Amino acid sequence: MSDRNPYGIDVSTANVARIYDFMLGGKDNFAADRAAAEQILKAFPESREGVRLNRRFLGNVVQHLAAEEGVRQFVDIGAGLPTQKNVHEVAHAVTPEARTVYVDNDPVVCVHGRALLANTPTTAMVEGDLRAPGELWDKAVATGLVKPDEPVGVFMVATLHFLDDPYAEVAALRESMAPGSFLTITHLSMTERRAKDTDTMKDVYSRASSGVTPRTVEEIIRFFGDFELLDSARFIDPGVLERMAILGWGGVGRKR
Repeated sequence: MSDRNPYGIDVSTANVARIYDFMLGGKDNFAADRAAAEQILKAFPESREGVRLNRRFLGNVVQHLAAEEGVRQFVDIGAGLPTQKNVHEVAHAVTPEARTVYVDNDPVVCVHGRALLANTPTTAMVEGDLRAPGELWDKAVATGLVKPDEPVGVFMVATLHFLDDPYAEVAALRESMAPGSFLTITHLSMTERRAKDTDTMKDVYSRASSGVTPRTVEEIIRFFGDFELLDSARFIDPGVLERMAILGWGGVGRKR
C-alpha cells in the first residue's frame, strides 16, 4: 500500500495493530510496521502462520457462538483494525442482526477503524482501555449495540500479552457479562526452549506502540476465573494447536 499519511496517522513508528494486519496479508500497514514484522519473522518464522491461525480460531468461535449458541452481540477488546474477516463479518454471515463493538486503546487505530466501519450501522468502534474496565464496558453499552442483560461474546484475542498484570481488570469484565456469555482469549505463550527468540520478539515490540509479555498456559487459563472452559478442538484442529503451541494458546469460557 502507499505509505502516505491517511487520517493523520503517524506512519514512522511501528504499531502492533498494523503489524498484525501485515502478518494477515492486509493492506492497512506502513514501512515501519513491515520492518518490525520482518524482525519478528526472523526470530519466529511460524509467526505469520500463527497469526492467520489465530484469526481462523477467532472466526470459528464467532461462527459457533452466532449459529449454535444464539449470541447476537459481540465486544472485541483490543481489536486493532477491523479488517481481514473480523468479528462483524463472520457474525453477519450467520445473521445480519448481529451487533459488534470494537474496542481499542490506541486513538490512531480508532480513527482509522471508524473510517473503515463508517457504512456499517450494526458496528461501532470505541476508544477504551482494559486497564479501566468499568469505563470500557460503559462505553460499549453506550453505543446502543450491547444490552448488558443479554449474553455477549467478549473477545480478547492477541491482546492480554500487551499488558503487564491485567488479572483484576479481566475479572471485572467477567462480572459485567450476563449469564450465558462467552469469553474468548488467545495469548502468546512462553517456553524455555525458545527463550532467546522470545527476547528478540519482546525487543521488537518494545520499540513499537506497545511492549509484550508472554505467559505460560497456566497463567493464561487464570484469566477465565470460574468460567467453564470449552474444548478448543471444536474450533481448530488439535494437530494445529499442538504445532503452534510454541507461539500461543487460546481458549473459550462460558459463564454459567
